[in-house]
Amino acid sequence: MTDTVADSPDVQHALERFTTLFPKLIDLSLGRMTRLLADLGNPHDKLPPVIHVAGTNGKGSTIAAMRAVLESSGHKVHVYTSPHLIRFAERIRLVGSLIDEGLLAELLRHVEEVNAGKPITFFEVTTAVAFLAFSRIPADAVLLETGLGGTFDATNVVSKPLVTVITSISMDHMQYLGDTLAKIAQEKANIMKPGVPCVSVAQDAAAADVISATAQRVGASLKVQNRDWHIESGERGGLLFRGESEVWKTPEPNLLGRHQHQNIGAALAALEQAGFAVPSFALRGGMRNIDWPARAQHLKAGRLAAALSWACELWLDGGHNEGGGQALAALIDEHWADRPLHVVAGMLTTKAAEDFLVHLAPRAASFTSVPVPGHAAAYTPVDLATAAGRVKFTNISASDSVPAALERIKSIGTGRYRVLICGSLYLAGEVLKLNGSAQRSESF
Repeated sequence: MTDTVADSPDVQHALERFTTLFPKLIDLSLGRMTRLLADLGNPHDKLPPVIHVAGTNGKGSTIAAMRAVLESSGHKVHVYTSPHLIRFAERIRLVGSLIDEGLLAELLRHVEEVNAGKPITFFEVTTAVAFLAFSRIPADAVLLETGLGGTFDATNVVSKPLVTVITSISMDHMQYLGDTLAKIAQEKANIMKPGVPCVSVAQDAAAADVISATAQRVGASLKVQNRDWHIESGERGGLLFRGESEVWKTPEPNLLGRHQHQNIGAALAALEQAGFAVPSFALRGGMRNIDWPARAQHLKAGRLAAALSWACELWLDGGHNEGGGQALAALIDEHWADRPLHVVAGMLTTKAAEDFLVHLAPRAASFTSVPVPGHAAAYTPVDLATAAGRVKFTNISASDSVPAALERIKSIGTGRYRVLICGSLYLAGEVLKLNGSAQRSESF
């Protein structure tokens, strides 16, 4: 736990300078990354054993589950994820703690000096910072999340990971990865490496075919859900994992939603393939201590939570694409059908709003759109409200802020109800800031 909820000035200024080094936020290529890493002494070749994770949805949850189990086992773990919710240091975790702001500032300065103003994207240069940190501090594992796709993702320079993992694939980032599920799956599948086992969750047929063909072509041993490993509800509650050589029972995880069972299964399958010993006490402790904010997160206290009646619940989820909408719909049906649900959403224009919202519309008592502060490429509340109307939401309104949206819901809601804020991880970060210190996760 830390009281720091914003980047230090040194970190903030360095990150701002990094945004000026390339004219595009995203430009998928490995040339700039390999050049910078070579100038830094190739820190990516000096990492602890790596588990590399790609996919559309579930990457972060899978990594959070692996981290929780490994740390409960006593292992030292580094983690790299993106994006962050409140401050950049959330992206880089060193042996159980977020990277120290002083060390982060020092590494940012060093990488900036070595790069010497050469063209490079923000994600590439900050990934190099993470690799440098990981290479300097011993650990038992690095849990490495791709940023976008896989083929030309800045993380895809690790030549021999312990295991690769492919989580659920759905339509997202089509402007970069392709306009079909098969094309997107190919980008994700290209993190596979010769002789390295790859764990995949069950996929739609088009994605599954691509993943299977890629594994065969590359020479990777593919371990597929419901064929090589299984995850299911236990007879007395909790989960039952059956792998190739292990059978593990766990308590119910503290990640809400049946879709998270698949992610936890992928995490356990990856640990099995990596050869980590997982004692029963680590499974118990790990499942109860998975820390992954803004994924069906119940905001029980804080400024925003206090704005609602004591009988009402406030929930936060960063879901923003079709797969995320489907997962939320299933969660609503399974856990939240007992009272009215009021949806508050803000989204970026890079996302297909209707593909996400259509799954929530039949399950909502109202819809209120809000802006995503600080992001020019976001739907205006009016435009998002119009999209909500096209997918048949009822009781639609546009608000200029989340607090205003909650006040609107208070005026129309009666009795016991739930409010779900969703549509963007960037909006989720703003919500956590607005809600205040009472809702700080250990991640912050």
